[in-house]
Amino acid sequence: MNQFGKIIENEWTKTAKIRNNVELDEYIIMPNHFHGILFIKSRGVLQYAPTTNKFYSPSQNIGSIIRGFKSATTKRINQIRSMPENPVWQRNYYEHVIRSENELNCIRKYIKNNPLRWQYDKENPIGKPDKIEKDFWKNFI
Repeated sequence: MNQFGKIIENEWTKTAKIRNNVELDEYIIMPNHFHGILFIKSRGVLQYAPTTNKFYSPSQNIGSIIRGFKSATTKRINQIRSMPENPVWQRNYYEHVIRSENELNCIRKYIKNNPLRWQYDKENPIGKPDKIEKDFWKNFI
């Protein structure tokens, strides 16, 4: 992992330390993207990443958590690159509410095995994207 990946990991793990209602689960830092599972606790009940929560301020919802994470990593990475206004992340993010233990385990498996997929990624300069990728990932989703 390069220095930018270490910044991303540092800020991701810091997320649960600065927000006592957040619990982190499986995550992976890839050369061109990031996957992570987080749980948002509400009134002592563990919930799977809801988009709204009437028991916490807006700074505690998934959008604010991801916005804060992306902002902190962008600031630190751009300080190193001496490029203060340069984007690091895509404009939005993908979120998915996990509704069962089985689904959670499948997504965990997908994240853990994501590095194996890098060899087939079309953005990998030495990758070999082809139909094998689709067949390979059928076993994990």
